[in-house]
Amino acid sequence: MGEHRDVVIRQAKLLLAEEWAKGVKSLHSFDTRKCTMAYDTHTEDGSVIDTEYNDGRIERTKDGKVIRTFGEAQLQGDDLISQWERFGPSVEIDI
Repeated sequence: MGEHRDVVIRQAKLLLAEEWAKGVKSLHSFDTRKCTMAYDTHTEDGSVIDTEYNDGRIERTKDGKVIRTFGEAQLQGDDLISQWERFGPSVEIDI
């Protein structure tokens, strides 16, 4: 198994990182008529909640329904593993 150890460890990290990516990084409740975000110019949305996920995606909801998604190019592969290793929980993978 020694020859495949690195591949197995990378796959384990990827699976853990993909689950971590679904987690909520931050919530921001605001009125777009009074406050704007750098990633958006939709002042007509009114009172909304922006939910930022660990993978970089931001979903905007109004009255409990998703009305916009920002950052649709989500982190994947080695980029996702890198973010997970930097900001996710510390995990020891021993094979």
